[in-house]
Amino acid sequence: MDTLAAKRETLRRELATSEHLLVAYSGGVDSAYLAWEAYQVLGDRMQAVIADSPSLPRKHLSAAIDFAQQHGIPLRVINTREMEKPDYVRNDSQRCFHCKDELFHAMEALSQELGIATIAYGRNLDDNGDFRPGQRAATLHNATAPLAAAQLGKQEIRTLARNANLAVWDKPASACLSSRLEYGREVTPEALAQVEAAEDALNALGFLQVRVRHHGTLARIEIAREELPRALSMEALDSITAAVRAAGFQYVTLDTQGYRSGSMNAILPIETLTANLNGNR
Repeated sequence: MDTLAAKRETLRRELATSEHLLVAYSGGVDSAYLAWEAYQVLGDRMQAVIADSPSLPRKHLSAAIDFAQQHGIPLRVINTREMEKPDYVRNDSQRCFHCKDELFHAMEALSQELGIATIAYGRNLDDNGDFRPGQRAATLHNATAPLAAAQLGKQEIRTLARNANLAVWDKPASACLSSRLEYGREVTPEALAQVEAAEDALNALGFLQVRVRHHGTLARIEIAREELPRALSMEALDSITAAVRAAGFQYVTLDTQGYRSGSMNAILPIETLTANLNGNR
């Protein structure tokens, strides 16, 4: 048995230890593969749960529901209330912790209602070295991470999803809309709607991997480096500017470094990043 097949068997054994399982599901490749594999192992003894709030793009919610329906995965959509929490709204470096804390609180309430003892989420092995305050919330709520336990990294999960003919296998990474707001700028439904409208407009122009970073009246656009050359004509720049201004931004700038995950974290003190990483291990 090759290494990847062995890791998949480890994952399946890990999932089989749960009599019933709630899976935190966002529709991204990691949680989608985890939910699919859990359904293969547990059948109706698992329940996928997606949290709906203003920070989740409508098209992502729709795609996540479609994926679950296509594969017969039991799915419950719940509403979370992080927007009502001042600690979340003020948008400091621990915003993700407060978001995931709300998610797992809501999932714990559902687990009691359904009589399901175990909650799992889609952390993979590569996440261990990243700045992810939400992992601390998962630890506090005793959520398990079967993908990481099976020593599966992001690329391996994509390969397994492709081998299983899951359409999400090459889906671009996508964090919540709140991650587009500069730290210290309050998270509001209006700001999130601006970002969503601008990113949808850029997708409509044919750019697949984009981020619209919200800096008040200024939108800083990140486009994947392989797509950047197509943006560097006057015609394309005019189209980008018009699309983003239509979402409510006054100024539009194109980031010459291109898209990179977590670029907003660059301003955080190294002590903050290190303390969080140490706390995740």
